[in-house]
Amino acid sequence: MPGVGTMLNVIIIAAVIEWSLPFLPHPEHYGLQILQALTGTLIVGFASGIYLIANLGPGPRDGLMTGFQRITSLPIAWVRALIEIVVVSIGWTLGGTLGLATLIFAFGIGPAVSLGLYCVSAIAKK
Repeated sequence: MPGVGTMLNVIIIAAVIEWSLPFLPHPEHYGLQILQALTGTLIVGFASGIYLIANLGPGPRDGLMTGFQRITSLPIAWVRALIEIVVVSIGWTLGGTLGLATLIFAFGIGPAVSLGLYCVSAIAKK
């Protein structure tokens, strides 16, 4: 069910991306670029765990993820990864670009969200 978190998700994510991009490193070394993509995916997964546990309403993709998970009873990691892989496939089919960071995020965000939910719920229980 959409909530205040759904609306704040759109506004906050857009603002954080807009304001933080100039300050983030832009490494030229390919290995550092991969490390940055992996780190970013883990951060997004952990942040998803924080705001989903708050139960203020999921963002658009997170709402789709939690809905499919509830209907299918599949692990959240699989559901989110499948959603991202389908979206990436559609984008690529329509002529979008596909790079290694895109694949890292598509295949890694499901496990990262699952890990984030686990960590945040473990911390909340303490």
